[in-house]
Amino acid sequence: MTPELAVIIVSWNTRELTLDTLRTLIADLDSNGPDAEIWVVDNASSDGTQDAIRQAYPQVKLVTSDTNLGFAGGNNHALRLLGFGDQPAPADDHTLPNAVYLLNSDTLTQPGATRLLYDTLMSLPQAGVVGAKLLYGDGSFQHSAFRFPGLKQLIVDLFPVPGRLYDSTFNGRYPQSVYNGSEPFAVDHTLGATMMLRREVIQQTGMFDEQFFMYCEEIDWSMRIRRAGWEIYCVPAAVVIHLAGQSSQQVRAASVINLWRSRIQLFRKHASPLKLLLARVLIKLGMRRQISQVCKDVRSGDLTPNQADALVEAYRAVQSL
Repeated sequence: MTPELAVIIVSWNTRELTLDTLRTLIADLDSNGPDAEIWVVDNASSDGTQDAIRQAYPQVKLVTSDTNLGFAGGNNHALRLLGFGDQPAPADDHTLPNAVYLLNSDTLTQPGATRLLYDTLMSLPQAGVVGAKLLYGDGSFQHSAFRFPGLKQLIVDLFPVPGRLYDSTFNGRYPQSVYNGSEPFAVDHTLGATMMLRREVIQQTGMFDEQFFMYCEEIDWSMRIRRAGWEIYCVPAAVVIHLAGQSSQQVRAASVINLWRSRIQLFRKHASPLKLLLARVLIKLGMRRQISQVCKDVRSGDLTPNQADALVEAYRAVQSL
């Protein structure tokens, strides 16, 4: 019998975090539903993740990869195994689950969150994607949804700006007050940490674009989903702890290159030639500032020479993208 929901978790060398993610998710599903099957795609972890999952959670459908497929590739691999095709397919297929929930491996599901997301997605006719309200590990506020990025966000990320702009609409943020309510609110895109999609949306718009190995893949897909006429919501009553960046922190310099390659690709795919040109100029200037900051961090002792060399090499690589 086809479950109502399929949950996909992609892991890479986050054994204990992934086990905690599964523990809290399974407890929530057992207590509150909906009926679901859980898939874990492990991207060639070397920390014993695969054996630990097999031992602790034999009910989980574990998919192992000999190479790191990335976030987009790992999720797409599971989507194909579920029966979704690589190309958009408008015909409905009731052998597929009603929804697919893409959940990060560094999350802790709070009671009732999964049911709230599922019920909201199914009850709002034009809802194509829903995401949870995210909190950091200490319980503090975390932005869970954003407006689509543009040149203004690049300026905030790369150059000194007044502090009030960081959490403002100028930087693509929604007011914290909307997260304090109980009603879902429409957004441009949710963070990929909790992204629940209606079956028909995947059939209509396809999957992640695997040109985005890591970062921005959920933004690109959300742009395509919105363009297809679906709405995207954040559900503040559904709460998930997101420990944030646990995989990417393991390879900081490589993550810098992955991030900016993806951001440039997003502009290349969705922006006008002029906006792409301006984005490239801003990024090159921003990388120059980052290199100067690395030198200061070495002098202050915040970075070792080896760390600094790796970061400088990464920033220079971004300048040449």
